[in-house]
Amino acid sequence: MKFEDLSLDKSVLEGLAAMNFREATPIQEKAIPPILKDKDLIACAQTGTGKTAAYLLPLLHKLVKKGREPREINTIVLVPTRELALQIDQQLEGFSYFLPVSSKAIYGGGDASSWSEQRNAIERGVDILISTPGRLIQHLNMGYVKVDKVEHLVLDEADRMLDMGFYDDIMKIIKQLPLKRQTLLFSATMPHKIRKLAHKILVAPQEVNLAVSKPAEGIDQRIYFVFDEQKIPLVEKLLKESDFESIIIFTSTKKAVNDLHKALKSLGSQVKGIHSDFEQNEREEVLRLFKNKQIRVLIATDILSRGIDVEDINLVLNFDVPHDGEDYVHRIGRTARASTTGVAITLVNPKNQQRFFRIERMFDEPLKKINLPEELGEGPEIQTPKAKRKNYAKKSKSKQKRKFGSKNRQPRNKAGNKRSSSS
Repeated sequence: MKFEDLSLDKSVLEGLAAMNFREATPIQEKAIPPILKDKDLIACAQTGTGKTAAYLLPLLHKLVKKGREPREINTIVLVPTRELALQIDQQLEGFSYFLPVSSKAIYGGGDASSWSEQRNAIERGVDILISTPGRLIQHLNMGYVKVDKVEHLVLDEADRMLDMGFYDDIMKIIKQLPLKRQTLLFSATMPHKIRKLAHKILVAPQEVNLAVSKPAEGIDQRIYFVFDEQKIPLVEKLLKESDFESIIIFTSTKKAVNDLHKALKSLGSQVKGIHSDFEQNEREEVLRLFKNKQIRVLIATDILSRGIDVEDINLVLNFDVPHDGEDYVHRIGRTARASTTGVAITLVNPKNQQRFFRIERMFDEPLKKINLPEELGEGPEIQTPKAKRKNYAKKSKSKQKRKFGSKNRQPRNKAGNKRSSSS
């Protein structure tokens, strides 16, 4: 479906045309009409499906039709991370290029000047405020944030916000908003806790569910079974012998980021690490360098698996197996975007084999297993779920034999003496 078929304002369509956006994605096609009709919405959609535009475009349309109200916040978008707040603000700048609409991203981690800048923007008046929950609570507590005229509330990546412990902050914010408002909840997954939240804060919502998305067809997925001590040597070899120009390596711990950064730096690679201990300005600088292709390899914890929007990433490497299928799709979805191709490599140690096989069950066929280079030695035995059940059965049978003895062995009494058949 073309955007011009979605009844959007002409000025919104001009902005889309300038950005060369012509065709709506499935989530945009399904979400925009009910939002334009002022319906509350609960939408299940993955990162990379165009969900940000799915709510921004109809909200921009409404703002244009309504006209600018000075010094009033019309829309609040709550997000889990600073990176996502910045990304949404950047997209909003593009979409609203021809519109008299203002926006501001507010988040923690900056210095005193960034706080003052955020406060000044809020006090001057802003149409769309994009914020992490904790930071908005801090500004609300100061008494100068007027939210009594808010007409739209968006919760983006709601599941992530709940996982990060923002439930109480979200409810505190909602209690200060007008009861009569439009609430839009976007989530990559739809567990019970999200349903419960939706029931509390949405009114007769329409539902859009795009099912759990599979990775893009252009992703070449490769799996290595490794011992932990083989991981860094394998990564070094893969990067040394490949011509990938833009690479993200995801790890599960800050320590792994630091260790890997140290190891790859010794190769003279253009490599930087990033995790939650970094100051906000440091993180923004690293991301800027990576986006501008001044860094070849970015090593990150899961903080970047959602929300980062970088073009032309050739390789995503999972140094650790993601926690679940959703996270796996989010991570490898950083490559092969917009109909391009890319490679996703996952390193599976013995501890995480069963977690990997749970993820693999999402796919129609097994993922491609690659043998380790000879110089790294043999990898661990692959304990598929079937093989694990067989091993468990063998161990269980062996235990029973030890416990009860063989069939031909005569039972013993409590003193350990053999009992006769007459006893």
